[in-house]
Amino acid sequence: MSLYRRKDSPYWWAKLPVIRGESGPLQVSTGTADRRKATEFHDRLKAQRWEQNKLGSRPRRMWAEAVVKFLEETSHKRSQSKDVGILRWLDPYLGDKYIDEVDRVLVDRIKAARTAIGTRSTANRYLAVIRSILRKARDEWEWIEHIPKVSLFKEPEGRTRALTHEEFARLYAELPSHLADMALFTLATGLRQANVAKLEWLEVDLALRHAWIPAHKFKNGSPHAVPLNEIACAVLQKQIGKHPTHVFTFRGKPVDNVSTKAWWAALERAGIENFRWHDLRHTFATWHRQAGTPTHELQRLGGWKTLAMVERYAHVAPEGLQVAASRLDNALGSYVLATPKEKEGSTMTAAPSENLVGRVGLEPTTKGL
Repeated sequence: MSLYRRKDSPYWWAKLPVIRGESGPLQVSTGTADRRKATEFHDRLKAQRWEQNKLGSRPRRMWAEAVVKFLEETSHKRSQSKDVGILRWLDPYLGDKYIDEVDRVLVDRIKAARTAIGTRSTANRYLAVIRSILRKARDEWEWIEHIPKVSLFKEPEGRTRALTHEEFARLYAELPSHLADMALFTLATGLRQANVAKLEWLEVDLALRHAWIPAHKFKNGSPHAVPLNEIACAVLQKQIGKHPTHVFTFRGKPVDNVSTKAWWAALERAGIENFRWHDLRHTFATWHRQAGTPTHELQRLGGWKTLAMVERYAHVAPEGLQVAASRLDNALGSYVLATPKEKEGSTMTAAPSENLVGRVGLEPTTKGL
């Protein structure tokens, strides 16, 4: 038997001789720090590989093997550290199981245990990792033929808190100048907090009125092109010369955090409650929909990967479909004209709302952090 420890892992590792079809010995984590469990894992895997080598049978795979392979294949994910934490929590339930032993009863037990100590949304993150590994084991690795159905809880729609034009004007006036510039730029581009705070000059082309967020910095893993409107360009012009590499600074240093005491104090002075910095992105999307920006255009502007993420803003912009609805006016007009006068309705024209351009002249306060 060959069990050993590695400096970069808390678990025991097994080393087994090469068998037919392999180019070298198998070295695999047992997925446990318990010597007894590691020995059991080693012995079962050794017997399984003997059958595979001598009898040509399909090897029976352990959950721990699947975890190792899954982490190797998803090493590029920025969120892998979260997956590792989830898999560690799952280890007492699955660490000593074969893949084909993970059935609906076991999944439901895990589902109930996770829900008992957290929200359903959090439980869904754990269930999604189990489902992803099982699907890979069946569809990509061909380790098993059947997997249990892993059902997730239905989650509520995402948060869509947005400011009115008047609320943003109050907030803008209360913010210290560096945060006011960043908030206005966020509202003009829809970029997330991290993308604004970490924006570099090499990602900006003012001549072409264009910014570019590389894939490794953008949440959905794809590069994001950012067209710059007049407001965004005006904000960027104000930052020129303040720092050689980063766009937004405070006292000569790049800004690394926007949710500061100054931010929360400005919200309080402006009389705005239940609002986070990320809600500026929701405000960006809401104002665009209210202005009539089509869903597919808003998806590209905000860098959402699916239309479903943008559809939650549809309800705030019924007037955005006014042009489309009016296309039947000519066809149906004669029916309206034929009704008695007392049944005819009246029409009203709403006053246009103020746009963001009119807000550039607002001068924020010079309050510091």
